[in-house]
Amino acid sequence: MPAPLTLEALADRLAALPASCGPVRLVGVDGHAGSGKTTLARRLSGLLGGAPVLHLDDLASHQALFDWTELLFGQVIEPLGRGVPARYVAYDWVARARTDEVVLPPAPVVLIEGVGAGRAALRPYLACLLWADMAPEAAWRRGRRRDGPGQRDFWARWVPAERAHYAADPSRPFADFLVRETGKGHPGYEIRERVAGAPEAPPNMTLRITRGS
Repeated sequence: MPAPLTLEALADRLAALPASCGPVRLVGVDGHAGSGKTTLARRLSGLLGGAPVLHLDDLASHQALFDWTELLFGQVIEPLGRGVPARYVAYDWVARARTDEVVLPPAPVVLIEGVGAGRAALRPYLACLLWADMAPEAAWRRGRRRDGPGQRDFWARWVPAERAHYAADPSRPFADFLVRETGKGHPGYEIRERVAGAPEAPPNMTLRITRGS
C-alpha cells in the first residue's frame, strides 16, 4: 500500500487535476457533521493560494437540510461552468433567514465542503472527492460539544436526517481520498488515496482508490 500523503502533497495533486466544471476544478469535502470538514477545507484553501470555499451550510436551511441541489446547480455549478462568478445568498442559522450575498469566483480550484458534497448528482462535476474519515458517533459527539446545549433540539433532528441521507445517497464509497485526523499537528492528517476495486474499509480505516483507473 502506498505511503500516506501529506496535506501539502494532496494540495499539489488537486491543483494538477483536469478541470471538471468549465475552467474550475471542483473538489468536494464530505463527511459526517462534526468530522472536521470545514477545518480541512480551510487548510487546503491556504495551501492552494486562497482557493474559494463554498460551505453547504450556506445553501441549506432549517426547512431544507438536504434539499439544496437545485439551488447549488442554478446559482453555483451553472455559472462556474461558464467561467463566471457564482452568486448566492447565504443562510443565517441564527436569524433563520438568507442574509448576505456570497460571490464565488471561477478560480482554478473551488472547494465545496459539507454533508452531501459527494452526493450522486454532484459527483459528475467534481474533479476529486475527499472524505473526512471519522466514525459518525464520534463526529456527532464533537459537533454537539462544539455547538453547545442550545443546539440540542437541532441535533436531535439532524442525526436521523443525516443517517437517512447517507443511507439513500452515500458518499464515502466514491471518495478518491480518505482523510483521517491523527491528533498530531493542528490537526495532523493521514491521507490515503483509495484503490479501485479494493474492499470497503470501516470508518477511520484508510485504503486507496485511483479516479478513472
